[in-house]
Amino acid sequence: MPFSGFPAYRRSRARLRRIQQRMSLRDRLVLSHLMVLLLALAAMAAISALIEVWLGFDDIEGDVVLQIGLLFGGAAAFPASLALSRFLLRPLDRVRAATRRLAEGHYDDVLELPSEPGLAALVQDVNTLAAALDDTQRRRARLISEVAHEMRTPITILRGQIEGVADGIFVPDEAMFASLADDLHRLERLAGDLSSLSRSEEAAFDLHHAPTDVATLARATAERLRPQYDDQTVVLTVDAGTPVGTFCDPDRITQILVNLLGNALAACDPHGHVVLSVHTEPAPVRHVTVRVTDDGIGIAAHNLERVFRRFERLERLGRPAAAGGSGIGLTIARGIARAHGGDITAESAGPGKGATFTLRLPQEHVPGAGMPPVSR
Repeated sequence: MPFSGFPAYRRSRARLRRIQQRMSLRDRLVLSHLMVLLLALAAMAAISALIEVWLGFDDIEGDVVLQIGLLFGGAAAFPASLALSRFLLRPLDRVRAATRRLAEGHYDDVLELPSEPGLAALVQDVNTLAAALDDTQRRRARLISEVAHEMRTPITILRGQIEGVADGIFVPDEAMFASLADDLHRLERLAGDLSSLSRSEEAAFDLHHAPTDVATLARATAERLRPQYDDQTVVLTVDAGTPVGTFCDPDRITQILVNLLGNALAACDPHGHVVLSVHTEPAPVRHVTVRVTDDGIGIAAHNLERVFRRFERLERLGRPAAAGGSGIGLTIARGIARAHGGDITAESAGPGKGATFTLRLPQEHVPGAGMPPVSR
């Protein structure tokens, strides 16, 4: 009858398996070193005893016996270390296979978490990486589809109008030229967004710093967008009466403000309220703070960083997706802020409770801080 048929043997095997599962990687490493060392010492002792006692070679010098024992101990330790390395590295084989599949583009594989805590954390990180790559791939595919759709419409219109003029069907007049200009502007805006995204990810924005009063810049941007707010009956309040000067690229900062105010407007229901404020904070380092606060749909806590990912547009229950949005506006805005040495962060009490986006820029001393931004 084989040993596996005995209940005691099965219980000992199960107990040994549970002990093995609970061992950490450090414990496995220590145990393997200890076992190899003990095996080498046992081999040395056995060879020494064989030479001196069993074979009766009492006249052999102790150094020779030690050398022979070390030789046989090393010979015994080498195959033992190879065998134990398999025991040590076996839990990592699945992780290595998973990373190879990730490199091949297979992002849907989910590894089962091992019981060993250290390896479980590693496997969890690999699973998180796979999920992030899968999400990025999904959003990239969606962006390509949406960009193709956005380009196809104005190109089709342009082609039809140009062919109509060439065939004498349409008479070129101011209305037609205005329509052509609008379609070209849509294509130009889309190309500009994609170009800005590329520069944002490469941290390669071409900045033209100038002495700028950010408060004046904020008021001018708010007035520029106020007709859109009035059309949607959303109240826009500006708290930027005190000059706040710094060195920055006024055109790029305006781009950030347009994005933040546009997002706030899209988040609000009719008769909503948006507040734009600009002030200086002295601690811990003196910097300019611009806040855009709305009482709109709000953002869940787990999405506060997600909104800054490229190609990301959050699903909003009961609301259609923003028309023409590519999901890269906040990514570009944060890239511009960080190129200035600042940052943009988002805060929200939760869905339905509004949100606040905060732009922080390092403030440098500017002679005549109240001067308006330099136009070029």
